[in-house]
Amino acid sequence: METSNRSHSTMYSFLATTTQQFMTRDVKTVNRQATMRELAELFVAHDFNAFPVLEEGRMLGIVSKFDFLRVFSASNQIVRHYNELMSKTVAQVMTEAVVDVDPSSPLTRVLELMVGLKTRSFPVLTRNRRLAGIISREDVMRALTETTQEV
Repeated sequence: METSNRSHSTMYSFLATTTQQFMTRDVKTVNRQATMRELAELFVAHDFNAFPVLEEGRMLGIVSKFDFLRVFSASNQIVRHYNELMSKTVAQVMTEAVVDVDPSSPLTRVLELMVGLKTRSFPVLTRNRRLAGIISREDVMRALTETTQEV
């Protein structure tokens, strides 16, 4: 019974956490003029699954590895058109309709969204649509680990 009470009290710590406590603040972004060639280099250099697309500090959308690969799946003649495809811009392939969360969102809500939408991460936007950070699966797992460790 004592162990059960202790595990319940450690879970309450997680229930009280917010996105801003565990989000990644130093976010690598791209602008909408970046080409697929530049984007490919960024994916290799940073091992991220997606980059927010910003213009004048405001988020316009997100460009993911999925968006990148979709460019090639739509072409029947990839080899012949490779250079043309790699010259496409982020603006031509990015996803504009993006689910985002507020810095004050409870991590329990973020976890529900991640599981429900099968999403790896969400941009964290302030009320005026400025990018404050990214909250990823890894961030939520870190929060679970840190807040539920027994003292």
